[in-house]
Parts: sequence; C-alpha cells; structure tokens
Amino acid sequence: MHSPSTHARRLGAGALLVSGLLVGAASLTACGSDGQQSITIYSGRSEKLVGPIFEAFSAETGITVEARYGSSNDMALTLETEGDKTTADLFLSRSPGPTGYLDDLGMLAGLDEDVLAEVDAANRSSGGTWVGFAGRARVLVYNIDEVAEADLPDSVFDLTGHEYAGLVAVPGSNSSFQDWFTVFRLRNGDAVAISWLDDMVANGSHFYPKNRAIVEAVGRDEVRFGLVNHYYNHQEVAKNGDDQRSANHAFAPGDDGGLMIIATASVLESSDDKDLASQFLAFLLSDAQQRYLTDTVFEYPLATGVAPATRLPERPADTVGAVDIDDMAAEFKRTIEIIEASGVLDQ
Repeated sequence: MHSPSTHARRLGAGALLVSGLLVGAASLTACGSDGQQSITIYSGRSEKLVGPIFEAFSAETGITVEARYGSSNDMALTLETEGDKTTADLFLSRSPGPTGYLDDLGMLAGLDEDVLAEVDAANRSSGGTWVGFAGRARVLVYNIDEVAEADLPDSVFDLTGHEYAGLVAVPGSNSSFQDWFTVFRLRNGDAVAISWLDDMVANGSHFYPKNRAIVEAVGRDEVRFGLVNHYYNHQEVAKNGDDQRSANHAFAPGDDGGLMIIATASVLESSDDKDLASQFLAFLLSDAQQRYLTDTVFEYPLATGVAPATRLPERPADTVGAVDIDDMAAEFKRTIEIIEASGVLDQ
C-alpha cells in the first residue's frame, strides 16, 4: 500500500482547452513512426468530455495521445481479453466497478506517490492502483414551476408512493443509471432492488433513454421529476438561463438515491510507458484540468485543494469509491436482466 508523502507538482496550470481533437485510434503504438512519444488511453469517458483534456496534454507536453472510446464495462472486458498484449497504457472509467475488476485481475500498476498525494484517500485505491478524478452525483431533477421545495422527497424509495404516480422519469437503458443500479443492488441486495424497480414501474414511471432528455422534458413539464446525474441540469441552466424551468434536488444524506459515483484513472501493469502515463495522470489532476471538469462540465473535482464550481452544492457525503465486484460481466449482465424484466423500458 502506498503512503503519499509528497505533494504532486501541478502540471498544466496554464494549459488551454482548445476545440478539435488530436487523438485517434488508427495507430495504437507506443511511439509514432517519426519517433514521437505517445500514450494509448482506453477511455470509458466520452470523446466530447475528455477529448479537450487529451488535446491540452499533447499541446503542453508534445506527447501524442492515441484514444480508444467505448463503454467502461466493454473496455474493461476488452483489456482482460487482450491481457499483456494490450497496447493500452491507461484506462479511464466512468465508475470504479470496471477499474476494480481489472485491479482484482492484477492488471493495474502501482501509481507514483506524487500522483496519489493529489487525491484524498477516500477517492483513490487503498492499494495505490487508481485515482478518482471527477464525481457525478445522482439527483432528482424537478420542474420548479409545478413542485414546491417542501414537497420534495427525502429518499429514492419515496418515489414509489402514490403521490408520484405517473410523474417520474427513469433512464433505464442509460449506462450511468445502470452503474447506479448495480451499486444499489450490491448495497441492498437483489430482492430490495428488484422490488423498488418493479414498484416504480407499477407507479407509472416513464422511460427516457438519456439523462439530458429527462432534464429537457422536466424543464418543459412533459414529466414532473427525473432521476439523473447532477451536471446535466447545470449545463442546461448555463445554456438557457431562466428559461430552463428545472432544478436539482439532493436526497437526504446517506440515501442511496444521492450516491456520488467517481470516475477513475489507472495505469496498466503491461504498459511500457509508465512514466509518460504518470505525467498524464498528474496533468489530469492539475488545477487547470480539474477546473475545466467543474467549471465547464460541472462535475465535482477530486484533486485536493480544488473547489467545485460556485453553482454546485456541497459534495455529497456518500461517495462510491471502491466497489467489490467479483465478476463484473456477470453483475452488469444481471443489472440489465433486471431492468429489462421490470418492463421499465416499455413505459
């Protein structure tokens, strides 16, 4: 286990986030044909979100970033299949589950002490193999013209009550919702999780495929409430101002409906370029990139000393870091089976 003793040097304090993308998947090699240094990142975070970070890193360091994008679960399973032959140097995951799965397989390298020191112990691996770099809280978005704050629920379990019948949107096929539901299952057991979802369906919950679609629908009072990641409403408010008629509601502290799930970054043990990969992690946790993640994306920054954007409420206390998943493929398959069997996707 690592015990951080030094504070990491902040890389990229003046880095600019420019538009366009200088990354690709055509050449997944450690160095380009001209000998230029490069790293390969398998990313479960979207190109729209992390592409500007990759570009800023290349602009500041001259190190080329080769990127391969996909769902975090699929990326982890691909890395397992590729094994030591993988060309990946780093893995960015939307949630800790896929990262923990690779860690259990012994596929992750120990990180440098100065990188680990950038993140509080609660938001990194106890074994020093990954760090969290951003957090996404689950919230209930609601229409501010139709719902009084005094009438908002304390718990996600309250949403099965008759007063919410036909009023709540659930993004059942969305990967973030599936991440949350998997953790919800592991914390409460399948019986409780299945009962809650079945009760939501019986209560007339509406299915939408994406978080943003729910926020937009709530804003125009097409549906009164929705279960989403917190940052989507902040982005819509930033875009639409007072015309956006929705707001986020945080469930009571400790309630499973308000979990904050962190995005993680790790280095593959098989990487031949661990020093370059460590440079990228330091850059990802630098003030400039953490400010981008919170001021532009409206996620919660996880590097120590970086405050959330002023429009964000205090970080949720209940954060999902390490998740004990013995068989990730089986657990996420089980989650999808439960969701599909519930009928919520037909609502």
